Amino acid sequence: MSKRKYTHFTALEPVIIAMREAGHTNREIADHLGVEKRQIECWVNRRNRKQRKLETGIPPKPKGRPRIRPLSTTEEYEKEISRLRMENKLLRDFLQSTERM
Repeated sequence: MSKRKYTHFTALEPVIIAMREAGHTNREIADHLGVEKRQIECWVNRRNRKQRKLETGIPPKPKGRPRIRPLSTTEEYEKEISRLRMENKLLRDFLQSTERM
């Protein structure tokens, strides 16, 4: 069983697009670039799906983990106040359960 070969299609995109517009088949494009026909088919399908979404106005999803936006000062204070209230409630409940209060 052979190891999978990864190909960076971002560098090959202009060539693939030009050959598709010239009327070449997926097999001809794959033979010209030295990749498998299935890779070209998948790339074309992904590109077509992305183009359809862009045409309908759906923005592309950002890649990677979403960034945490910094909190404003009022949000920070509110978060700290709610944390302290929760902590006070937990301590009050603990003291009541140990009958110290």
